[in-house]
Amino acid sequence: MKSIAPAVAGADRGDIVSSLSSLSAPTDDISTARDWLMMLKPRVMTLVVYSGLAGLLVAPGHIHPVLAVAAILCIAVGAGAAGAINMWYDRDIDAVMRRTQKRPIPAGRIAPDEALAYGVFLAVGSVMVMGLATNWFAAALLAGSIAFYVVVYTMWLKRRTAQNIVIGGAAGAFPPLIGWAAVTGGLDVMPWLLFGIIFLWTPPHFWALSLFAHADYEKAGVPMLPVVAGAKETRRQVVIYTLAMVPATLLPYVLGLSGVVYAVSAGVLGLGFFWHAWRLYTDRQDEAGVSLTKDAPAKATFKYSIYYLFALFGAVVVDWVVM
Repeated sequence: MKSIAPAVAGADRGDIVSSLSSLSAPTDDISTARDWLMMLKPRVMTLVVYSGLAGLLVAPGHIHPVLAVAAILCIAVGAGAAGAINMWYDRDIDAVMRRTQKRPIPAGRIAPDEALAYGVFLAVGSVMVMGLATNWFAAALLAGSIAFYVVVYTMWLKRRTAQNIVIGGAAGAFPPLIGWAAVTGGLDVMPWLLFGIIFLWTPPHFWALSLFAHADYEKAGVPMLPVVAGAKETRRQVVIYTLAMVPATLLPYVLGLSGVVYAVSAGVLGLGFFWHAWRLYTDRQDEAGVSLTKDAPAKATFKYSIYYLFALFGAVVVDWVVM
């Protein structure tokens, strides 16, 4: 395993942050509604809302439709708040990475202090409304998910270890727990299984992305697995986690918590995921493990992983309706 010297660390990071702060505080407000929406990471929010809705729909018991909508909105706003604070903290490396340079803070359209205030306000508001609309246990889970993403993943793990996305992936696995708790006021086996599926799904999903974006991470000094351990080892880890994830998706059926519709869907989708992971592993590579096909299998695996989770959680809900 090769080590790297982060390009953005210590005093250097402070200098960059200082420079960005001056660049990101224009005298005239040039931000737009689209910029403030971008701060919420809407693409990530969509998946969070979807998995939270699945947890809410399959939970036993009843919740008034208005309160259900309020709970889902709180999950969405809480996720967006975490994304905004993440962008505030990562504004130095966002300015270095090509795929994030146009985000509102490094582009100078939103000032860092405004972004932080925005994120904190939305985080506190979403937790308070969740508690008042549903119950305080669901609100506590929402608060925990925000704190985990901001403090544990963004501030602690992301810049320190190649296992950042493995441990930090728990942050994205909270929504089914929150949705379930909003209805029941507690937790059971099923939401924890859904949590586990997302937790195991996150590494192969994100490592596929990092394979074709590794140059950005290396430039910014972020120790993602391809940067630290190399592309070949990353491909191997994608296969290993896929082999762990696919059987885990069948546990709801094995434990009698779902029916045949879900079992068949999970099996077919899982075979598709493994096929993509195997294609990624067997991609033509040079001696250093670098793809000779411009990371086409990595891009295909990343795209499939998104469709996969949407389809899998859709099957959870459809199966619940059938049962």
